[in-house]
Amino acid sequence: MKNFDVIIIGGSYAGLSAAMALGRSLRNVLIIDNRQPCNAQTPHSHNFLTRDGEKPEILFSLGLKQVLEYPTIQFMEDEVIQVSNGYRGFEVVTQAESFMASKLLFATGLKDILPDIPGFAESWGISVVHCPYCHGYEIRNTPTAVFAKGDMGFDFARFVQHWAHEVTLLTNGDSGLSEKQQETLNMSGIAVIDREIESLDQENGQVSAVLFKDDTSLKLNAIYARVPFVQKCDIPEQLGCVLTEQGLLMVDDFQKTNVPGLYAAGDCTSQLRSVANAVAAGNRVGAFINHELISERYLA
Repeated sequence: MKNFDVIIIGGSYAGLSAAMALGRSLRNVLIIDNRQPCNAQTPHSHNFLTRDGEKPEILFSLGLKQVLEYPTIQFMEDEVIQVSNGYRGFEVVTQAESFMASKLLFATGLKDILPDIPGFAESWGISVVHCPYCHGYEIRNTPTAVFAKGDMGFDFARFVQHWAHEVTLLTNGDSGLSEKQQETLNMSGIAVIDREIESLDQENGQVSAVLFKDDTSLKLNAIYARVPFVQKCDIPEQLGCVLTEQGLLMVDDFQKTNVPGLYAAGDCTSQLRSVANAVAAGNRVGAFINHELISERYLA
């Protein structure tokens, strides 16, 4: 069984960034990734210095090429099915084989739970988006909706209005707004529609209208949506990792979980879901893991 200093589960931006820091620290590292990134459908990635507007797949390919220039780094396209924690370290079992590592990093991301509305999934990441910092400039000043309700819808609709002056809050049923919130949105020029949605009229992911169950419709160009999510990988929880109230893996300032030797970085730990944030977290955790390995050598 091959033994590594670190195994990284999840080889997208956080995972590759951590691998680069560890490769430059002369660490033997295995990256295991199933090539199912959450932004696979997104045509362009923004707000990442020197690569603004690049396709996510190009960013991944370039990052992987640079990481594999370090001879101590290996990449494996596979699915991790089990991890056990013993006195010798972590045993990681994939569909193909098993490995051992002193430290383990999860950079496995999140899985968005999309509503069962025809056209929604097809448009997700293209014209139905989650983040104005990632997409707001490109869809600025166009007819825009916010898909949310309650306090989240109230706050998000006002926030989005900075980029798109013509904003409609779609609550797909009971708005969950208080009378005061409803009044505030009305005074801000934000319409609230609580009619249930039948489908999104879209072509190749570009939405053009929302069709309601009462046979009415709303023309628009973009929708911001706050949808629930779960951890894409439940193995950290099986190992005893604690989740935050939001469902994120709880880590300290060094990206450590509560399980000794187990780290996490990227979207699975942060509400700031962007390429830039994931790369920064990966760079940070790679340095911290190397520091811990050096410290343990002198304590042995």
